[in-house]
Amino acid sequence: MKTFFEKLLGGQYGKVNTKTFGKWLFFLCIIVFAGLATRFTVIAVSKNVKNVNLNKRAKELYTQTQTIKAKRGGIYDANGNPIAEDTSTYSIYAVLDKKQVSTSKKPMYVVNKTKTAKILAKYLPISQKKAKKILSPKNKDTFQVEFGSAGSNISLMTKKAIAAEHLPGINFVQQQARLYPNGIFASNIIGVALSQNNEKTGTTNLVGQMGLEQAFNKQLKGSDGYQDSQYDLYGYQINGSKKKEKKVKNGDNIYTTIDTRLQTLMESAMSSVYKQANPSSMTAVLMNAKTGSILAATQRPTFNASTLSGIKNSWSDNLVQDSYEPGSTMKIFTMAAAINSGHYNGNATYQSGKYIIDGKVVPDWNTNGWGYITYDKGFALSSNVAMAHLEQSMGAETWKDYINKFHLQQSTNSELPGETDGQIQFTYPIEQADTSFGQGIEVTAMQMMQGLTAISNNGTMVKPHILSKIVDPNTGKVVKKYGTTEVGKPISASTAKKVRKHMEDVVYKSYGIGHDYKINGYKIAAKTGTAQVSNGSGGYASGDDSYLYSVAGMAPAKDPKYVLYITMKQPTLSGSKTATQLLSEVFKPVMARALQDSNTSADKIKVKVPSVIYKTTSDAKSDLAAKGITTTVVGTGDTIVKQSIAADTTITGNQRLIILANGKQTMPRIYGWNKADIKKLCKLTGLKLKISGSGYADSQSISTGAAISKGDTLTVQLE
Repeated sequence: MKTFFEKLLGGQYGKVNTKTFGKWLFFLCIIVFAGLATRFTVIAVSKNVKNVNLNKRAKELYTQTQTIKAKRGGIYDANGNPIAEDTSTYSIYAVLDKKQVSTSKKPMYVVNKTKTAKILAKYLPISQKKAKKILSPKNKDTFQVEFGSAGSNISLMTKKAIAAEHLPGINFVQQQARLYPNGIFASNIIGVALSQNNEKTGTTNLVGQMGLEQAFNKQLKGSDGYQDSQYDLYGYQINGSKKKEKKVKNGDNIYTTIDTRLQTLMESAMSSVYKQANPSSMTAVLMNAKTGSILAATQRPTFNASTLSGIKNSWSDNLVQDSYEPGSTMKIFTMAAAINSGHYNGNATYQSGKYIIDGKVVPDWNTNGWGYITYDKGFALSSNVAMAHLEQSMGAETWKDYINKFHLQQSTNSELPGETDGQIQFTYPIEQADTSFGQGIEVTAMQMMQGLTAISNNGTMVKPHILSKIVDPNTGKVVKKYGTTEVGKPISASTAKKVRKHMEDVVYKSYGIGHDYKINGYKIAAKTGTAQVSNGSGGYASGDDSYLYSVAGMAPAKDPKYVLYITMKQPTLSGSKTATQLLSEVFKPVMARALQDSNTSADKIKVKVPSVIYKTTSDAKSDLAAKGITTTVVGTGDTIVKQSIAADTTITGNQRLIILANGKQTMPRIYGWNKADIKKLCKLTGLKLKISGSGYADSQSISTGAAISKGDTLTVQLE
């Protein structure tokens, strides 16, 4: 049997049968060509190969999608000044690989390391020697290097200055950042927004972590836009190609009720007392007595939102997330409930010192008592026994009803996240009596503020609020407006006035215990408080410093404009100052300044500048804050050595005083400063000034926090 090849070729591979071979080859070519033609036809029609859409892949290859980042909305004070705003910072890096050249053969790597190091040292907080060392790594194959913290968070002004030097190999990476220009400034209320990486999209976005930044993250973040454009192989945009785009929507702007001048003063006063007493915590809230608008609020410990210093120890917002036993400030509500329910006779007398209820003792803070005294006097002396008698007269059901009317066990539903309700022990007669003087009941500072509005606002209780409006920057329209919200009328107007009169007795009666809260020219209504602090095991901590001290005050007493409430938990009292005296160091300057500002516009307030030279930095700041002088400290030392305005000079409230401390000098943030203040800074520090434009500082060549020395040049653009 002959094989196929034998037939095809003829014989034992002899002479080829050319005709037969040609036929078979012709048919084979037709079959292959038909198969290829069929395959190409299928691909052309379906545009798919192995489940890959060729049309889509081609578009992806030549289409570039440009993401347009949304600007995060700003947070502003009551006057529209920024508290938190978006900014761009830059990181710098240097390419060392000599293979990196442009298409025109120009070097895209560092050519002259000595020159580069010298110029970088001129603009960055780094020495020429260190910069040169970074540019000369031991590994000769290093592609690029960075400059650590000195090369991070560079301002736009500094970036432009370096770029203008045209240094080969020096490049920048832009980063979205959040700017908090005031440092420690209602930090736990405002919160922070930090960069987070999205693993799915590979993008980095700012995300609110606490406070308003977290609560309103959805409104603040906005939504990114994008634009698709088609390009040819050489990178040129194809004419006539269709563009797909989505417009960017910048985040909404949030406007608060915070008064920057009062907030700054409160921060300074709180820091001073915190340093003196070292308590476990402190809070302070100043509120408009009629509207519920919070004008200033802070806590200790807190953190610097600009540097994040201290944030590890102060993640919670104590104003709404910390519940505690308020102590004797609770007596304001007990007195109000007794008067309003018809169970109060101020001239009636009782035996002070101790009171037995169901076999349990209610003691006065002065366990010996003051003998038989009137209930009016008992309130001014902060007698627990007086309040327990009133609770017994009202009855537990009536008293509990008033606790509910004042909403003391309910969240205020403020704009702040994580607000707690509080709790109460109210089963047994002794527990019911204890709540009348602020033990066995836990509240939040925000609940106390809300309840106090019923006293300050003639019986009408309003909700505390820190927002005034939310504005869409894309349209300029107000998305949501916040205002006065009435939440109840627990007492009558006449009752509220009577309670305020009793609070005046605390401050002005010879036997009252609130003398430290007097303010010249204004009548103050106040109530102090002292409460034992829970030990977390159903009992109370022991020791002289195991108390929560507080004060709730209103002014002017007859028709209050402001309510100020301060707490200080477990301070270390040295004996040189009482807890009341320490709290008054916050209360008096803040309340006095608020009252002054309400009567006289800021630019008409005249003050005489004191001498603060050789004082400690903290004392100087406290003294100047008490006088309402806007102050900027330059220098990291603890002693003041110079001041920009001479002592005994009379200035108006809107002038800035710059004080120079010993130690390392660092550049302050001068955005928004006027020309006169910038000149004062340069004169005081020895900086050379290059200034252009008019208006207020919009840029600074020396970044905030950078070290400065005499002879350095500060370049500022005014707009």
